[in-house]
This record gives sequence, C-alpha cells and structure tokens, in this order.
Amino acid sequence: MTEILSPTPLDAFELLMAGNQRFVSGTPEHPNQDATRRTETAPSQQPFAVLFGCSDSRLAAEIIFDRGLGDLFVVRTAGHVAGTEVLGSIEFGAAVLNAPLVVVLGHDSCGAVAAACSALQDGQTPGGFVRDVVERVTPSVLAARAAGRESAEEILAEHIEHTVDLLLDRSRILADRVADGRLAVVGLSYRLADGSARLVAARGLESAVPSAG
Repeated sequence: MTEILSPTPLDAFELLMAGNQRFVSGTPEHPNQDATRRTETAPSQQPFAVLFGCSDSRLAAEIIFDRGLGDLFVVRTAGHVAGTEVLGSIEFGAAVLNAPLVVVLGHDSCGAVAAACSALQDGQTPGGFVRDVVERVTPSVLAARAAGRESAEEILAEHIEHTVDLLLDRSRILADRVADGRLAVVGLSYRLADGSARLVAARGLESAVPSAG
C-alpha cells in the first residue's frame, strides 16, 4: 500500500474510502498494525483524518476503514452529539496535528436517533444524562420532518449533515481551514449489514467525489 506523506483533503478521503472498500469486500490489509508501526508512532502522531463517530460498538473506526496505529484521531459520543469537549478534540486533531480531513460518521439503527424519534412521538425522554444526548439529536429529527424527510435513512442523513454544519458553525478554526483549502469536513452514513460507508455531506472537497455504496 502506498502512503501519502502530506495528503490533501481529497487524498485523505480517498485513502479512507479505499480502506472501507477493502473491509466491505473482505480483503483487509490491516496496515500499520505491527511492531514497526508501533515504534514509528511512539514519538509523535500524524493522523490523516479526524474521525468523529457514534460510540456504537459496531462502529470501530480502524476496523471498518482498514487502518492502523497513528492513522485516525478518533472522537466518539452516542449519536455523535457534539459538546465543547468534542469540538476541542476535533480542533486539536485538525489544527494541532494538521489532519486534512474531519469525518462525521453516523450509522443505521442508531439508538440515539431512534430515541429522539420516540421522544417526539410519545413525549417521553430517558432519564439521567441520556436525556441530554436525545435532546441534542432532536433538532435533526425535527428538521428532517419539516423538510418532508420521514424515513429512518433520511432522518439519519439529516442528523449527519446537521452535525457537519454544526462543527463549522461553532468552530472558527475548522471553518477557516476549510475556507483556505487545508481541511475538508465530510459526513458518512455507515450500513451495519454490509459495512459500507456512503457520503452524505461534504464541505471543502472537490465537487466530483465518488461515494461508496
């Protein structure tokens, strides 16, 4: 496998999606997972992407994108809801570690999205801090329904795109890097059954980008 020393946002996106294709086809290469890579990355890290995904146990980033040590700077929360700690972590990956790509990764059968839909339907929300997660997903569900997007797939895509835009609206650091071409922020929708990741939102990539699936 050929690695790119200073990848552009598009290079990083293509590298990530190539790994997902290997995972889907059952031909993973498991790059950068040996003792040599462990030694190489011990002094410092240069991840090519920041992966902000749902905490779902079936969404292990390095597995589904066939990557290894030092490749991905991973931030995960239930329903990929973004608070200040998340924003700070993503900014660290993009601005301090100079990763050229930020990925928001959602997936079908997401419990947080389902809980938000149920809460709107029956008026009951979970207790504890799970309530906060559900309340942060609810605006995406409302926006999808207002636009006539009622299916689970459409609501998920709305939530992923909403998260992409939220990152850029709230973080001047990320927005400035996208504006000057140093960073792209994309949203991917992952299918649990077949393992494919499909592009649903892109900010800062070249216009003609093929999507997987």
